[in-house]
Amino acid sequence: MGLFFKAALGALVVLLIGVLAKTKNYYIAGLIPLFPTFALIAHYIVATERGVEALRTTIVFGMWAIIPYFVYLLSLWYFTGMMRVWPALGCAVLCWCLSAWLLIFIWSRTH
Repeated sequence: MGLFFKAALGALVVLLIGVLAKTKNYYIAGLIPLFPTFALIAHYIVATERGVEALRTTIVFGMWAIIPYFVYLLSLWYFTGMMRVWPALGCAVLCWCLSAWLLIFIWSRTH
């Protein structure tokens, strides 16, 4: 039942993004993925399975995880000025992957 609820919640978010993208305020669709839907689920699971200290560590790591998302947005903005959307998205995802890998590498060495 819990897995079904999580899948339904994810589907609801995707539908909301699709609806907002068609409105005059289409840019709000970029805010919806930042709603902590999956973070709420992850934080609940970590807190109940690992305790509050693990949750606090997860929260701090999540604060640092904003950096790869910023790298994604910045690189997507840059790449859309020079190539079509699909290649730009692919390059931006690659930038996210590299910056996320770097974050995990540095985090694992320092904590």
